[in-house]
Amino acid sequence: MEIQGVADLPLHEGHVPRWLIPIMRALARAIIDVMVLELGPQKCVQRFSNPLWFQAFNNAIGMDWDSSGSTTVTTAILKSVVNPKEHGFAVVGGKGTQSRRIPEELEALSSTLDFEPSKMIKVSKLVAKVDTTLLQDGHTLYHQAVFVAKGMWGVVQQGMDVVKRFARRYHWVERENLKFSVEPHEAIAGVKGKAINALEQKCEGLRKVLVDLVNEDPKKTIAQYQTLVHSGGLDVWLKQASLGGVSKSNRLVYYRPVDVEKVELVLKKVRDAKPATLEEALLAGLGPSSALALYLISDLVYSEPPSFEDPVTLPYDPFKYAFTVGGKDGIPYPVDPSVAKQVLRALGEFIERAKLEAKQKERALTRLKALEPHSD
Repeated sequence: MEIQGVADLPLHEGHVPRWLIPIMRALARAIIDVMVLELGPQKCVQRFSNPLWFQAFNNAIGMDWDSSGSTTVTTAILKSVVNPKEHGFAVVGGKGTQSRRIPEELEALSSTLDFEPSKMIKVSKLVAKVDTTLLQDGHTLYHQAVFVAKGMWGVVQQGMDVVKRFARRYHWVERENLKFSVEPHEAIAGVKGKAINALEQKCEGLRKVLVDLVNEDPKKTIAQYQTLVHSGGLDVWLKQASLGGVSKSNRLVYYRPVDVEKVELVLKKVRDAKPATLEEALLAGLGPSSALALYLISDLVYSEPPSFEDPVTLPYDPFKYAFTVGGKDGIPYPVDPSVAKQVLRALGEFIERAKLEAKQKERALTRLKALEPHSD
């Protein structure tokens, strides 16, 4: 999917006004009702994995068009209005401590939505590990929302660059032959920057080296890393990289020192799990610092480097959807409750008509079945 344009998610202080929350919930509920009638629960989950549609939905319910809160507030509103039994899908997780309750929330919902909770818990963990370890882009994850329906899942998670005070939103969706370690995102919304990226298709050699390294003796791996760092090999490599036209600033995070004692403990834990794939290594505990050490060894010893291309996708400017009812911070104009009521009334009428049409179709089908000839 090719998506182009701009998307800024600056950190905004403050909270949604108390009077606005019921309006946002009512609008969100009405839109979800329409979506389920028109698309079904699985398609609803897919829609939220698209950053363009997600941002448009956020704007249509009155949230800021360019705020980091467009993720956290919108998913919280959705979580409060989506009824799994009625709508056929659910939203779990959220910001901070709420994201840590995802496993128990998934367990509680599994019988209602008919999915395997252990599979979804694994998906949640893997998605978080990928966006912190295989993609290191300077954003610290602090939010994860999982959208789940029977036979379909999506994840919207967000990280914050605390220095630049801009957020980045990562969109995932279940699809056929999805590989968590190979260009797995549906899209990434944010401001383009610097990154260490092990997810590119061309980095298959690196990923194979990583699996081999995590199954090596950790002491040997750490000794190899320390030799590279302290023998001057790293300086030679940096000079060669600059001669090759690669900006040194793009690799600052990549060659920063790591705590070798902690990394050795992590590598021992991972090796004990005997991972056969990179995904298994991530679930066993491979993290950002230990990955950095392995990336350096892979590059300098085996000539298999990570990519330094930031994979952020910049969606088109969704500002026009903020004209639906206005925005929380008064852009393009303050939220007008009377306009919101008109929108809700129109959506309500549409829903009733759609339900009536569905009942009429059901009655017609029942009559047709009654007229079918029966075999003696």
